[in-house]
Amino acid sequence: MTLPPFIHPDDLKQPSVEQAHTIPSEWYTHPGMDAVESEAIFDMEWHLAGHISQLPEPGDSLCIQAGKNPVNIIRDEGKMVRAYFNVCKHRGGPLTVKKGTTTVLQCGYHGWTYLADGSLRGIPHWKHVELFDKKDFGLQPVECEVWNGLIFIHTGKKSSPLRDVFKGIDDRIHPLSFEKYQFCKKTSDPIGCNWKVYADNYLEGYHIPIVHPELAGLLDYNSYVTELHDHYSLQYSPFKNNKADNLYGADNGEAFYYFIYPNIMLNILPGRLQTNVIRPVDEKNCIVDFYYYYLNPENPDVARMIEEDIAYSETIQQEDIEICEAVQRGLRSSAYDKGRFSVEREAGVYHFQSLLKQSFRRYFSE
Repeated sequence: MTLPPFIHPDDLKQPSVEQAHTIPSEWYTHPGMDAVESEAIFDMEWHLAGHISQLPEPGDSLCIQAGKNPVNIIRDEGKMVRAYFNVCKHRGGPLTVKKGTTTVLQCGYHGWTYLADGSLRGIPHWKHVELFDKKDFGLQPVECEVWNGLIFIHTGKKSSPLRDVFKGIDDRIHPLSFEKYQFCKKTSDPIGCNWKVYADNYLEGYHIPIVHPELAGLLDYNSYVTELHDHYSLQYSPFKNNKADNLYGADNGEAFYYFIYPNIMLNILPGRLQTNVIRPVDEKNCIVDFYYYYLNPENPDVARMIEEDIAYSETIQQEDIEICEAVQRGLRSSAYDKGRFSVEREAGVYHFQSLLKQSFRRYFSE
Protein backbone atom coordinates (compact mmCIF):
# COMPACT_ATOMS: atom_id res chain seq x y z
CA MET A 1 0.00 0.00 0.00
CA THR A 2 1.35 3.41 -0.99
CA LEU A 3 2.17 5.90 1.73
CA PRO A 4 0.07 9.09 1.67
CA PRO A 5 1.99 12.33 1.03
CA PHE A 6 1.76 13.40 4.67
CA ILE A 7 3.68 10.31 5.90
CA HIS A 8 7.32 10.24 4.77
CA PRO A 9 9.18 6.89 4.83
CA ASP A 10 11.97 8.37 6.96
CA ASP A 11 9.44 9.30 9.63
CA LEU A 12 8.54 5.62 10.08
CA LYS A 13 12.08 4.75 11.14
CA GLN A 14 12.71 4.40 14.87
CA PRO A 15 16.11 5.44 16.21
CA SER A 16 16.88 5.06 19.91
CA VAL A 17 15.32 7.57 22.28
CA GLU A 18 18.72 9.25 22.66
CA GLN A 19 18.78 10.07 18.93
CA ALA A 20 15.10 10.14 17.93
CA HIS A 21 12.98 13.10 16.92
CA THR A 22 9.32 13.36 17.85
CA ILE A 23 6.75 12.63 15.14
CA PRO A 24 6.25 15.49 12.67
CA SER A 25 3.70 18.19 13.36
CA GLU A 26 1.75 17.22 10.24
CA TRP A 27 0.75 13.96 11.98
CA TYR A 28 -1.16 16.12 14.47
CA THR A 29 -2.66 18.57 11.99
CA HIS A 30 -3.29 16.96 8.60
CA PRO A 31 -6.98 16.13 7.96
CA GLY A 32 -6.01 12.93 6.12
CA MET A 33 -4.54 11.33 9.25
CA ASP A 34 -7.97 10.59 10.72
CA ALA A 35 -8.91 8.04 8.05
CA VAL A 36 -5.48 6.39 8.14
CA GLU A 37 -5.47 6.08 11.94
CA SER A 38 -9.01 4.68 11.96
CA GLU A 39 -7.91 1.70 9.87
CA ALA A 40 -4.25 1.36 10.84
CA ILE A 41 -4.73 1.79 14.58
CA PHE A 42 -8.26 1.77 15.97
CA ASP A 43 -9.58 -1.10 13.86
CA MET A 44 -6.60 -3.16 15.01
CA GLU A 45 -6.69 -2.63 18.77
CA TRP A 46 -8.93 -3.32 21.77
CA HIS A 47 -11.44 -0.73 23.01
CA LEU A 48 -12.43 -0.20 26.63
CA ALA A 49 -16.23 -0.37 26.83
CA GLY A 50 -16.98 -0.14 30.55
CA HIS A 51 -17.18 -2.20 33.73
CA ILE A 52 -19.32 -5.18 34.73
CA SER A 53 -20.92 -3.06 37.49
CA GLN A 54 -22.64 -1.12 34.70
CA LEU A 55 -24.40 -4.33 33.59
CA PRO A 56 -25.52 -5.91 36.90
CA GLU A 57 -28.67 -7.69 35.65
CA PRO A 58 -29.85 -9.59 32.56
CA GLY A 59 -31.14 -7.14 29.98
CA ASP A 60 -28.83 -4.33 31.09
CA SER A 61 -27.00 -2.83 28.13
CA LEU A 62 -24.28 -0.34 27.38
CA CYS A 63 -23.87 1.55 24.11
CA ILE A 64 -20.50 2.98 23.14
CA GLN A 65 -18.72 4.37 20.11
CA ALA A 66 -15.60 2.34 19.28
CA GLY A 67 -13.76 4.31 16.62
CA LYS A 68 -16.24 4.69 13.76
CA ASN A 69 -18.38 1.80 15.00
CA PRO A 70 -21.35 2.02 17.38
CA VAL A 71 -21.46 -1.04 19.65
CA ASN A 72 -24.14 -2.41 22.00
CA ILE A 73 -23.00 -4.55 24.96
CA ILE A 74 -25.70 -6.57 26.74
CA ARG A 75 -25.93 -8.95 29.71
CA ASP A 76 -27.99 -11.95 28.61
CA GLU A 77 -30.20 -14.28 30.72
CA GLY A 78 -27.21 -16.49 31.48
CA LYS A 79 -25.37 -13.35 32.71
CA MET A 80 -22.91 -13.62 29.82
CA VAL A 81 -21.68 -10.30 28.44
CA ARG A 82 -22.24 -10.11 24.68
CA ALA A 83 -21.50 -7.36 22.17
CA TYR A 84 -22.89 -6.50 18.74
CA PHE A 85 -22.44 -3.72 16.26
CA ASN A 86 -25.27 -1.37 17.21
CA VAL A 87 -26.60 -1.42 13.67
CA CYS A 88 -29.92 -2.90 12.55
CA LYS A 89 -29.53 -5.02 9.42
CA HIS A 90 -32.57 -3.32 7.85
CA ARG A 91 -31.34 0.24 7.30
CA GLY A 92 -28.71 0.82 9.97
CA GLY A 93 -30.88 2.05 12.83
CA PRO A 94 -29.77 1.93 16.52
CA LEU A 95 -30.81 -0.84 18.90
CA THR A 96 -31.95 -0.81 22.53
CA VAL A 97 -33.37 -3.45 24.86
CA LYS A 98 -37.10 -3.62 24.17
CA LYS A 99 -39.18 -2.25 27.03
CA GLY A 100 -40.53 -5.00 29.28
CA THR A 101 -37.96 -7.60 28.14
CA THR A 102 -34.46 -8.69 29.06
CA THR A 103 -33.65 -10.70 25.95
CA VAL A 104 -34.94 -8.66 23.00
CA LEU A 105 -33.16 -5.84 21.19
CA GLN A 106 -35.37 -3.53 19.15
CA CYS A 107 -34.41 -1.11 16.41
CA GLY A 108 -35.41 2.44 17.25
CA TYR A 109 -36.08 3.22 13.59
CA HIS A 110 -38.53 0.62 12.22
CA GLY A 111 -38.97 -1.82 15.12
CA TRP A 112 -37.07 -4.89 13.91
CA THR A 113 -36.31 -7.12 16.91
CA TYR A 114 -33.41 -9.43 17.69
CA LEU A 115 -32.75 -11.97 20.44
CA ALA A 116 -29.76 -11.70 22.78
CA ASP A 117 -27.93 -14.27 20.65
CA GLY A 118 -28.13 -11.82 17.72
CA SER A 119 -30.71 -13.73 15.68
CA LEU A 120 -33.46 -11.77 13.92
CA ARG A 121 -36.79 -12.40 15.63
CA GLY A 122 -39.52 -10.09 14.34
CA ILE A 123 -40.14 -7.80 11.36
CA PRO A 124 -43.18 -5.51 11.23
CA HIS A 125 -44.99 -5.10 7.89
CA TRP A 126 -42.90 -7.56 5.93
CA LYS A 127 -45.43 -9.30 3.73
CA HIS A 128 -44.71 -9.89 0.06
CA VAL A 129 -40.92 -9.62 0.46
CA GLU A 130 -39.34 -12.31 -1.68
CA LEU A 131 -36.06 -14.23 -1.45
CA PHE A 132 -35.55 -13.23 2.19
CA ASP A 133 -34.16 -15.45 4.96
CA LYS A 134 -34.02 -14.23 8.57
CA LYS A 135 -30.85 -16.24 9.11
CA ASP A 136 -29.02 -13.90 6.74
CA PHE A 137 -29.96 -10.78 8.72
CA GLY A 138 -28.80 -11.45 12.27
CA LEU A 139 -26.75 -8.92 14.19
CA GLN A 140 -23.02 -8.93 13.59
CA PRO A 141 -21.23 -9.94 16.81
CA VAL A 142 -18.27 -8.05 18.24
CA GLU A 143 -15.50 -9.84 20.10
CA CYS A 144 -15.91 -9.13 23.80
CA GLU A 145 -13.76 -10.07 26.82
CA VAL A 146 -13.67 -9.12 30.49
CA TRP A 147 -10.38 -8.40 32.26
CA ASN A 148 -10.37 -7.61 35.99
CA GLY A 149 -13.98 -6.44 35.83
CA LEU A 150 -13.38 -4.18 32.81
CA ILE A 151 -15.14 -4.92 29.50
CA PHE A 152 -13.12 -4.77 26.28
CA ILE A 153 -14.28 -5.15 22.69
CA HIS A 154 -12.55 -5.59 19.35
CA THR A 155 -14.27 -4.46 16.16
CA GLY A 156 -11.75 -5.27 13.46
CA LYS A 157 -8.70 -7.32 12.62
CA LYS A 158 -7.15 -8.31 15.94
CA SER A 159 -3.43 -7.70 16.32
CA SER A 160 -2.97 -9.23 19.80
CA PRO A 161 -5.05 -11.34 22.23
CA LEU A 162 -6.28 -9.36 25.24
CA ARG A 163 -4.30 -11.57 27.63
CA ASP A 164 -1.11 -10.56 25.83
CA VAL A 165 -2.00 -6.87 25.92
CA PHE A 166 -2.39 -6.95 29.73
CA LYS A 167 0.39 -9.41 30.44
CA GLY A 168 2.10 -8.57 33.72
CA ILE A 169 -0.39 -5.98 35.01
CA ASP A 170 -2.24 -8.36 37.36
CA ASP A 171 1.03 -9.32 39.03
CA ARG A 172 2.23 -5.71 39.22
CA ILE A 173 -0.87 -4.34 40.97
CA HIS A 174 -1.56 -7.42 43.17
CA PRO A 175 -3.52 -7.68 45.45
CA LEU A 176 -5.68 -5.00 43.82
CA SER A 177 -8.70 -6.23 41.88
CA PHE A 178 -11.38 -4.08 40.23
CA GLU A 179 -14.13 -6.69 39.98
CA LYS A 180 -15.92 -5.44 43.12
CA TYR A 181 -15.54 -1.75 42.26
CA GLN A 182 -18.70 0.17 41.44
CA PHE A 183 -19.26 2.64 38.63
CA CYS A 184 -20.03 6.07 40.11
CA LYS A 185 -19.74 8.74 37.43
CA LYS A 186 -18.85 9.49 33.82
CA THR A 187 -17.74 12.85 32.45
CA SER A 188 -16.75 13.79 28.91
CA ASP A 189 -14.53 16.71 27.93
CA PRO A 190 -14.31 18.02 24.36
CA ILE A 191 -10.75 19.27 23.84
CA GLY A 192 -9.39 21.40 21.02
CA CYS A 193 -6.38 19.23 20.27
CA ASN A 194 -5.46 16.15 18.27
CA TRP A 195 -5.93 12.95 20.28
CA LYS A 196 -2.19 12.25 20.16
CA VAL A 197 -1.41 15.57 21.87
CA TYR A 198 -3.48 14.44 24.84
CA ALA A 199 -1.81 11.01 24.83
CA ASP A 200 1.67 12.56 24.70
CA ASN A 201 0.79 14.79 27.63
CA TYR A 202 -0.48 11.89 29.73
CA LEU A 203 2.64 9.86 29.08
CA GLU A 204 5.17 12.01 30.87
CA GLY A 205 5.56 13.53 34.29
CA TYR A 206 7.98 16.12 32.87
CA HIS A 207 5.25 18.77 32.85
CA ILE A 208 3.90 18.09 36.37
CA PRO A 209 5.94 20.70 38.30
CA ILE A 210 5.01 23.41 35.78
CA VAL A 211 1.42 22.54 34.84
CA HIS A 212 0.24 20.76 38.02
CA PRO A 213 1.96 22.36 41.04
CA GLU A 214 -0.61 20.93 43.47
CA LEU A 215 -0.15 17.41 42.11
CA ALA A 216 3.61 17.89 42.32
CA GLY A 217 3.14 18.42 46.05
CA LEU A 218 1.29 15.12 46.33
CA LEU A 219 3.63 12.84 44.37
CA ASP A 220 7.30 12.15 45.01
CA TYR A 221 8.44 13.54 41.65
CA ASN A 222 12.07 12.51 42.13
CA SER A 223 10.93 8.89 42.48
CA TYR A 224 8.69 9.02 39.39
CA VAL A 225 9.35 5.95 37.22
CA THR A 226 8.24 4.92 33.73
CA GLU A 227 8.19 1.24 32.72
CA LEU A 228 7.79 0.19 29.08
CA HIS A 229 6.08 -3.01 27.92
CA ASP A 230 4.99 -4.43 24.59
CA HIS A 231 1.47 -2.98 24.59
CA TYR A 232 1.45 -0.51 27.44
CA SER A 233 3.54 1.73 29.63
CA LEU A 234 3.34 2.36 33.36
CA GLN A 235 4.10 5.52 35.25
CA TYR A 236 4.10 5.30 39.01
CA SER A 237 5.21 7.22 42.04
CA PRO A 238 4.95 6.86 45.79
CA PHE A 239 2.97 9.53 47.59
CA LYS A 240 5.02 12.19 49.29
CA ASN A 241 4.96 11.89 53.09
CA ASN A 242 1.69 9.89 52.97
CA LYS A 243 -0.19 12.88 51.57
CA ALA A 244 -2.67 10.42 50.09
CA ASP A 245 -4.29 10.09 53.53
CA ASN A 246 -6.81 12.89 53.22
CA LEU A 247 -7.61 12.50 49.55
CA TYR A 248 -7.76 8.72 49.19
CA GLY A 249 -8.35 7.40 52.70
CA ALA A 250 -5.20 5.29 52.65
CA ASP A 251 -2.23 5.14 55.00
CA ASN A 252 0.22 4.64 52.18
CA GLY A 253 0.45 3.29 48.69
CA GLU A 254 1.44 4.10 45.16
CA ALA A 255 -0.22 5.74 42.21
CA PHE A 256 -0.18 3.59 39.05
CA TYR A 257 -0.84 5.27 35.71
CA TYR A 258 -1.19 2.72 32.93
CA PHE A 259 -1.47 3.72 29.28
CA ILE A 260 -2.80 0.88 27.11
CA TYR A 261 -2.04 1.56 23.45
CA PRO A 262 -3.54 3.36 21.66
CA ASN A 263 -5.98 5.43 23.77
CA ILE A 264 -6.81 3.83 27.14
CA MET A 265 -5.66 5.07 30.55
CA LEU A 266 -6.03 3.29 33.88
CA ASN A 267 -5.38 5.57 36.84
CA ILE A 268 -5.14 3.42 39.96
CA LEU A 269 -4.99 4.76 43.50
CA PRO A 270 -6.00 3.20 46.82
CA GLY A 271 -9.71 2.37 46.68
CA ARG A 272 -10.21 4.10 43.36
CA LEU A 273 -9.98 3.36 39.64
CA GLN A 274 -10.36 6.06 37.05
CA THR A 275 -10.34 5.09 33.39
CA ASN A 276 -9.91 7.53 30.53
CA VAL A 277 -10.58 6.92 26.87
CA ILE A 278 -9.44 9.40 24.20
CA ARG A 279 -11.87 9.52 21.26
CA PRO A 280 -10.56 11.24 18.11
CA VAL A 281 -13.03 13.64 16.47
CA ASP A 282 -10.87 15.14 13.71
CA GLU A 283 -7.29 16.33 13.29
CA LYS A 284 -7.72 19.17 15.80
CA ASN A 285 -10.34 17.89 18.25
CA CYS A 286 -10.88 14.94 20.55
CA ILE A 287 -13.16 13.90 23.42
CA VAL A 288 -11.84 12.38 26.63
CA ASP A 289 -14.28 10.20 28.57
CA PHE A 290 -13.62 9.78 32.30
CA TYR A 291 -15.14 6.87 34.24
CA TYR A 292 -14.89 6.77 38.03
CA TYR A 293 -15.07 3.49 40.00
CA TYR A 294 -14.82 3.05 43.78
CA LEU A 295 -15.07 0.44 46.51
CA ASN A 296 -18.08 0.80 48.84
CA PRO A 297 -19.34 4.11 47.36
CA GLU A 298 -22.52 3.89 49.47
CA ASN A 299 -20.47 4.40 52.66
CA PRO A 300 -20.95 8.08 53.75
CA ASP A 301 -17.24 8.55 54.46
CA VAL A 302 -16.32 7.09 51.07
CA ALA A 303 -18.97 9.25 49.38
CA ARG A 304 -17.35 12.39 50.79
CA MET A 305 -13.96 11.19 49.60
CA ILE A 306 -15.39 10.51 46.14
CA GLU A 307 -16.77 14.02 45.88
CA GLU A 308 -13.38 15.50 46.80
CA ASP A 309 -11.52 13.09 44.53
CA ILE A 310 -13.63 13.86 41.46
CA ALA A 311 -13.36 17.60 42.07
CA TYR A 312 -9.58 17.28 42.37
CA SER A 313 -9.36 15.19 39.19
CA GLU A 314 -11.41 17.74 37.28
CA THR A 315 -9.03 20.49 38.40
CA ILE A 316 -6.06 18.51 37.04
CA GLN A 317 -8.00 17.86 33.82
CA GLN A 318 -8.65 21.56 33.26
CA GLU A 319 -4.94 22.24 33.61
CA ASP A 320 -4.23 19.51 31.05
CA ILE A 321 -6.85 20.85 28.65
CA GLU A 322 -5.36 24.32 28.74
CA ILE A 323 -1.83 23.14 27.96
CA CYS A 324 -2.92 20.61 25.31
CA GLU A 325 -4.93 23.22 23.40
CA ALA A 326 -1.94 25.59 23.55
CA VAL A 327 0.32 22.81 22.22
CA GLN A 328 -2.11 22.17 19.33
CA ARG A 329 -1.82 25.83 18.34
CA GLY A 330 1.94 25.55 18.50
CA LEU A 331 1.97 22.44 16.31
CA ARG A 332 0.09 24.32 13.61
CA SER A 333 2.72 27.05 13.57
CA SER A 334 5.22 27.30 10.73
CA ALA A 335 7.89 27.61 13.41
CA TYR A 336 7.66 23.95 14.49
CA ASP A 337 7.99 20.54 12.88
CA LYS A 338 9.79 18.03 15.13
CA GLY A 339 11.27 18.09 18.62
CA ARG A 340 13.50 15.82 20.71
CA PHE A 341 12.90 13.60 23.76
CA SER A 342 14.10 13.95 27.33
CA VAL A 343 15.71 10.57 27.93
CA GLU A 344 15.04 10.94 31.68
CA ARG A 345 11.42 12.08 31.51
CA GLU A 346 9.80 11.23 28.15
CA ALA A 347 10.36 7.51 27.67
CA GLY A 348 6.57 6.97 27.67
CA VAL A 349 6.03 9.47 24.86
CA TYR A 350 8.82 7.88 22.85
CA HIS A 351 7.25 4.44 23.43
CA PHE A 352 3.80 5.63 22.30
CA GLN A 353 5.16 7.26 19.17
CA SER A 354 7.18 4.11 18.43
CA LEU A 355 3.95 2.07 18.57
CA LEU A 356 2.26 4.56 16.23
CA LYS A 357 5.04 4.05 13.70
CA GLN A 358 4.80 0.29 14.15
CA SER A 359 1.06 0.42 13.39
CA PHE A 360 1.67 2.45 10.26
CA ARG A 361 4.49 0.19 9.05
CA ARG A 362 2.27 -2.86 9.52
CA TYR A 363 -0.69 -1.22 7.74
CA PHE A 364 1.21 0.09 4.75
CA SER A 365 3.16 -3.12 4.25
CA GLU A 366 -0.04 -5.12 3.63
